[in-house]
Amino acid sequence: MLSDVLEKRIKGCLVGVAAGDAMGMPSSMMSPETIQNTFGHIDTFLPAPDGHLLHHGMAAGAVTDDTQQTLLIADSIIANGDIDPQDIAQRLIRWGEEIRAFDSMAVGPSSLRALHAIKSGKSIYEAGRAGDTNGAVMRIAPVGLLGYGNRDKTLDLVSRACIPTHNTNIAIAGAAAVAMAIGLALQGEQDVDSLIKSSIEIIEPAMKLGNTWYSASIHDRATLALDIVTRAQDRAEAMSKLYRVIGAGVQISETVPTCLALTRLVDGDPVQGVIAAANLGGDCDTIGAITGGMCGAIKGIDAFPGDWIELLSATNNIDFDWYAGKLYHLITGKEYL
Repeated sequence: MLSDVLEKRIKGCLVGVAAGDAMGMPSSMMSPETIQNTFGHIDTFLPAPDGHLLHHGMAAGAVTDDTQQTLLIADSIIANGDIDPQDIAQRLIRWGEEIRAFDSMAVGPSSLRALHAIKSGKSIYEAGRAGDTNGAVMRIAPVGLLGYGNRDKTLDLVSRACIPTHNTNIAIAGAAAVAMAIGLALQGEQDVDSLIKSSIEIIEPAMKLGNTWYSASIHDRATLALDIVTRAQDRAEAMSKLYRVIGAGVQISETVPTCLALTRLVDGDPVQGVIAAANLGGDCDTIGAITGGMCGAIKGIDAFPGDWIELLSATNNIDFDWYAGKLYHLITGKEYL
């Protein structure tokens, strides 16, 4: 049993990533109508349906590359005590080879392109110069934990973590927004509006980092997404408009505004957040992982049903306590209790 509030928020963040990933796994890359026709309303962990584009054969509670890469980043941070872009690149390549991702759709387009380039001898500082999809954001949670809500530190850590595959201003900005939300939640910020406001404020300075790339404005689209949630008469209307107007695809300018808006829509409740993401449509597992990570950091591990944690741990062989303990030690210098 965890006693320290910070410990609970760290573990809640990591479990939130896995819960959102696994909850959205079976509905990933489906339209809202297809999700409704296939599953009705998703509110529990389900296996992937036969013939799923990406996840055929996956069991209920199984996580995808979103969680796997998040823990890979955590492993790198734990091993090095810092963000080492070269180490992250090599770990990503080894992971990709182990799961045979380079011959499949298991890795996102930006990461796949960059990792192929690194394998062929290109510098990590060149390989990710066009990365603009959501792979950088989906695995950013441990970086946000390490940044601990400090704006300048978060910008530095996120920019270095993005170098190998997503070394663009748009990717760094999106990842920084999510990392900032997670870091502030660890500090104890419970007001979701205030947390998201600070998250959006880091976007513009982050846009000055990395390779300049074209994209719709994350800042403006996040503002619009939050306005949609505020004006909607109910959750169903909010989710429908987010999907139709903001989007739920793999572009960072869709993913990040939608995840921030979902976090606002459920007022930081991780259970409701991952359920909403799973039923939204689009890149459900990634949107679930990002939303779950933010909400889990806000509310902590006690917000999750015990059977969820047990299923996620057993199905994926993840020791969330071990990861939380190591990251807690890095953040505080104290031993995990």
